[in-house]
Amino acid sequence: MMRINKYIASCGISSRRKAEELIEKGYIKVNGQVPELSYKVQANDLVTFKGNPIKPDNNLIYIALNKPVGYVCTNHDKYADKTIFDLVDIDERIFSIGRLDKDSRGLIFLTNDGDLYNNLMHPKNIVYKKYRVQLDKKFNIEDKSILENGVDIGGYITTKSYVDIYKDGIYISISEGKNRQVRKMFQTLGYEVIDLKRVQIGEFSLGNLKEGEYKQLSKNEVDYLYSL
Repeated sequence: MMRINKYIASCGISSRRKAEELIEKGYIKVNGQVPELSYKVQANDLVTFKGNPIKPDNNLIYIALNKPVGYVCTNHDKYADKTIFDLVDIDERIFSIGRLDKDSRGLIFLTNDGDLYNNLMHPKNIVYKKYRVQLDKKFNIEDKSILENGVDIGGYITTKSYVDIYKDGIYISISEGKNRQVRKMFQTLGYEVIDLKRVQIGEFSLGNLKEGEYKQLSKNEVDYLYSL
């Protein structure tokens, strides 16, 4: 027996958290009926998603992608011209772990493993993500400590971040993932972000992965992500 939200995640439909939303919207049915969120799937149950039977996918996929600008991180936006899934030659249904906005680029993970998604996205886990930022004007060194100690990005005070200054740009590491957070953080201090690239998640970096390309993660890399 397996709890319905975990069953859905193991089918590669969504994360466990999103699975509950699918159930509440009536997209998921067990033997023709919308189940309770606490329902545990039995061996002979017929589980469907929008009328189509689904079964756990034992072929787990783990991908690191270097996202280019101009691509969105969803496969549910019917108006999107380009999605990150267009860049990946994979037949199985996969989803992204977190997002990068259309105007941003860099490291993002794709998988059909709902458990890994929950591990990395759960609020109790503090995982820092590092971004390289290029601004419309010279960065004032006095703003470094302001950013690091938290700024108001519209009714929300950001938590501790780390800012490093190098010749190729400003690097900021944050543990949160609010919508367009990095851009809003700099905007509060009068800067416009003209280029934003995520270069690292935890200790996992883009390395030599070229823009628009992806790679399958090794077992050691997957184990590391589970350890975060």
